[in-house]
Amino acid sequence: MDFLHPDRIIVGAESQRAAEVLARVYEPLTSGRYYEQPGALRGSRSAACAPPLLQTSPESAEIIKHASNSFLALKISFINTVSTLGEAVGADIEEIAKGMGMDSRIGPRFLRAGLGYGGSCFPNDVAAFQADSAQSGVGFRLLDDICNINDYQKTVFVNKVAGALWTLRGKRLAVLGLAYKGGTDDIRKSPSIEVVQRLLSEGAVIVAYDPAAMEKTQTVLPVSDNLSYAHNLYDAASGADAALILTDWEEFKSIDLDRLAQVLKYPIVIDGRNLYSAAAMVEHGFTYISMGRPDASPQHLRKSCVVAEPSPEASLSEVL
Repeated sequence: MDFLHPDRIIVGAESQRAAEVLARVYEPLTSGRYYEQPGALRGSRSAACAPPLLQTSPESAEIIKHASNSFLALKISFINTVSTLGEAVGADIEEIAKGMGMDSRIGPRFLRAGLGYGGSCFPNDVAAFQADSAQSGVGFRLLDDICNINDYQKTVFVNKVAGALWTLRGKRLAVLGLAYKGGTDDIRKSPSIEVVQRLLSEGAVIVAYDPAAMEKTQTVLPVSDNLSYAHNLYDAASGADAALILTDWEEFKSIDLDRLAQVLKYPIVIDGRNLYSAAAMVEHGFTYISMGRPDASPQHLRKSCVVAEPSPEASLSEVL
């Protein structure tokens, strides 16, 4: 789908002949001819809105690739830092992100607070961009901050779990989601995997469920005394001290909340993807803790998370 309906096509070529050959290869797309064919895969592009082709040098093409994904990673890290600030002052990151996204210069995409980015593209392209910068003798501290913020988000979440349960040692936790995002079995650089590893290192007992990624996860996190895998989310939650939502699967957006409340030992949900409204969770009797939003419970009590506040004088790199 992405290949046939791209935002743009970048051709980095050292010679005009190479550029012309590649232009002919992509001509069915750039001319719009492909989209008029009866068997064409439908998507965002059409004959009237064909993708543009930009010819550059190979060096420019490489930087375009790395810079584009690094910039998107920056947006994710930025909104996650804003979410921490929002919590500190009692604001709601969902409202903040909506307001920011209404600005046409910014747009709403990649402004979802959560556990940070993962997968193969963003981490690898940011790392490659860092390596290119270092080799060229160009200081690019912003890339270091992007990575540090992304790593810090897992600490923020683990601290939320510890703050809600007072201790992690011996606590039984239902982990919902192992893939780095919903709709895939890809666990490469998955924030969920790192969160599970940190929880296990603190002595928690984990029962995990993912609609697609459990087989791959077991190659890096095999079954042990403190880690097992469930057939469905309700089995994972059965008898657990809390349920943790770590991946934005569609299945996790439509949980039977009454059933979940019945099988959990305590009605506590810690949502790393902000899939639910606090009002809906409280209505079903849950204490609900999410990212960048005030905590909520049936008693309207706010729990404080164990996250150290930086001094005003500290730089971002020192804090992270």
